[in-house]
Amino acid sequence: MNRQRVRDMLVKHEGIRLHPYRCPAGKLTIGIGRNIEDAGISEKEAFYLLDNDINECIGDLSKNLFPFSFDLLPGPVQEVLVSMRFQLGAGGFRGFKKMIRAVREQDWPGMVREMRDSNWHDQVPKRADELIGIIEGL
Repeated sequence: MNRQRVRDMLVKHEGIRLHPYRCPAGKLTIGIGRNIEDAGISEKEAFYLLDNDINECIGDLSKNLFPFSFDLLPGPVQEVLVSMRFQLGAGGFRGFKKMIRAVREQDWPGMVREMRDSNWHDQVPKRADELIGIIEGL
């Protein structure tokens, strides 16, 4: 069997859809005919997607919000920023203007204050308090 020919045939017949859609059978599908409703994804695929998402978050933070300085921030600060950016998305994260300013000034108490004084903290207090604890440990 020529695996590449099968692959090409399936791409031709199924198409490539980068957002979830309902196939003709009504199943939630993504990619090249992947029925995620019944088949789901493997753990390996989940971690592959996570790694891609982490890379996207790091790229956004380092290129758009903290150019020339993201890599110079303490590792725990970078980790907290990536976690928040991942959860909140680009737009939601950008709403933390005062916290972003505090990070740029390396004002860790100010960063913590802005993290605490947010709707985000009220919505996910356990997660927020864990991330705040990391910054407080600096």
